[in-house]
Amino acid sequence: SELLARSLFACGISTVLQTSLGSRLPLVQIPSFEYLVPAMVLSSHLSPVYTCITSLQNSLPGTAMASTCPAPHCAITGSRVASLREVSGAVLVSGLVQLVLGVSGMCGWAARHCGPMVLAPSLSIIGLSTYKEAAFFCSTNWGIALLLVLLAVTFSQHLGSCRLPFCAWPQAQGGSTEPSVPTLRTFSVLLPFAGVCIVCAILSHLHIPWESLDLAVAQLSWANSTFHAPWLRIPYAGEWGWPLLTPRALAVGIAMAIGCSMNSVGCYVLCGRLLQAPRLAPHACNRGLCTEGLGSLLAGLLGTPGGTAASIANTCATGLTQAGSRPSVQVSALACVVLGMSPRLAGLLTRIPLAVHGGVLCVTYAVAVGTGISYFQYADIDSGRNIFIVGFAMFMALLVPRWLGAAPAHLATGWVPLDLLFLSLLMVPVFLTGFLSFFLENTVSG
Repeated sequence: SELLARSLFACGISTVLQTSLGSRLPLVQIPSFEYLVPAMVLSSHLSPVYTCITSLQNSLPGTAMASTCPAPHCAITGSRVASLREVSGAVLVSGLVQLVLGVSGMCGWAARHCGPMVLAPSLSIIGLSTYKEAAFFCSTNWGIALLLVLLAVTFSQHLGSCRLPFCAWPQAQGGSTEPSVPTLRTFSVLLPFAGVCIVCAILSHLHIPWESLDLAVAQLSWANSTFHAPWLRIPYAGEWGWPLLTPRALAVGIAMAIGCSMNSVGCYVLCGRLLQAPRLAPHACNRGLCTEGLGSLLAGLLGTPGGTAASIANTCATGLTQAGSRPSVQVSALACVVLGMSPRLAGLLTRIPLAVHGGVLCVTYAVAVGTGISYFQYADIDSGRNIFIVGFAMFMALLVPRWLGAAPAHLATGWVPLDLLFLSLLMVPVFLTGFLSFFLENTVSG
C-alpha cells in the first residue's frame, strides 16, 4: 500500500507538469510496462525477496523470470530495503537519461524521422504486446471481463451519438436549449467500470464464488496489508534510504529510459491522432520527455520501483470518449496526489478484481492496434520493401522477448551490467519494434 501510494503521488505531480509545462497533451502519467520488465530483470539478480515477486510475475508470459522460491511463502533472507533502493536507483538514472534526451533534442529529432513505416508497427505492437497479460487477468472470470467489454463497446460505438435529454443546458442567448454532449460515449469507460465493480461487490457480499485466482495471486493478502496501512502519510525523499547507484542500476536505468522514451513518443503521436489534432512539434516532444524525466527523478527519490511515463491505456480511453480536456486530466492528477498521501485509500485500489483490469485492457489497447494500422494508408504497403520492414519488425518484437523469457541465461557476455542492459532492452517489444523499423526505414533504399 505504501509503495502504491508513493507511486501515485509521483504520477500525480508528473501529470500536472506534463499538462502544463510539457507536451500540454491530456496525458495521464503512470508507471508503465517499460519500467516493469527492466525492474524484474534487475530484481532477479538482487535479494531473494525479489525472486519471490518474480514467482508471481511468472504468470505474465514474455516477462517471466526463473524463480528460486519453493513456495509463495518462502523464507526470505536478505534486505528488502536494500534491494528496493537499488531498483529505485535505476529509476533515478532513467529520469536523468530522459532529461538528457529531452534537453539535447534527441527526442524531437527521432520523432521528426518517424514516418508511417515506423509509427504503424510501433503503435500496433504496443497494443499486441499486452494481449497475454489481458488474457491472464480475464481468465479469473471471463463473464465479468466480457460484460465490461460488451458495455464499453455498446456505449462508445453503438450508442456513441446518443444524447440524454436531462443533460441539456440553456444557451446564453434566447431561451432555447443546447443539445447535450453524447453522454454515453463520454462515460463509455467509467460507467462500465463502475457498474461491473458494483456487480462484483454484490457477488462477494452474497458469498457467491465467482473469481478463480492463480495460486500465487490467491495467497497475496491484499486486505491485511491495506487495513494496517496508515490513513495519512506524506511521502518525502530518503524516508526509506537514498537510492543506490551501482553499475547494475546504471545499466537497467539506461534501458528503462530508452524504452519509456520510445513509449512516450508513440503515446504523443497516438493521442494527437485519436483527438484529430496536428502532429506534435519536436520541441513539444522534448519538453514532454523532460517533464517525464523530472517525474521519474521524484519517483526514484521517493523509493518507488517504477518511474512515470505516458499512459497508453488512458490515451486510448481518451480516443473512445473523445474527451481531450487538460483540466479533466489535472483533476485526475489531484486525485492521485490525494491517494498518494493516504496509503490506506491507495491500498483499496488493489481490491479491484483482476477481471475488471483485463476487460479495460481489452478495450483500450485494441484502440492502439487499430490506430497503428490506420497509418498504413500513408505508405505503399504493396511495396516488397515496406512489407518486409513491417513484418520483420513486428515478428521479432514478439519472438525475442518470448525466447529470452524462456531462457534468459542464454544471453551472457561475462559482465553482469551489460547482460542486464541487453536483457532489459530486448525483452521490451516497444523497443524492438521501434528500433528495427526506424533502422530499416532509414537505411534500406526505396
